[in-house]
Amino acid sequence: MSLVQEFNDYRTRMNERILAQDNKVIKRFWSLDNQTYQEGALDTRTKELLGLVASMVLRCDDCIKYHLGKCHELGVTTDQIFEVFAVANMVGGSICIPHTRRAVEYWEELTGQ
Repeated sequence: MSLVQEFNDYRTRMNERILAQDNKVIKRFWSLDNQTYQEGALDTRTKELLGLVASMVLRCDDCIKYHLGKCHELGVTTDQIFEVFAVANMVGGSICIPHTRRAVEYWEELTGQ
């Protein structure tokens, strides 16, 4: 199974399990998260790129994969992704390098490289 398929399957399965609990606070938080990335003064693509940088600096591999997937869906290019990686490494420092490695591996699978 591919990295992308494995991540998406796990995420879907666990999200369904969590939302089945019918916890109002979790549902509201997740709704707010979804609303945050909707078109506004900034377009959705820009917001996803910002989310990717933040995820890399915060060192959240699941978040990085999620935002890479969204960026791929939105037509972000490999050159643009690597500029995001550069910004994340500059802001986050060398601790971001291992996350960049995994992000590159995931991006290559998304793009079929």
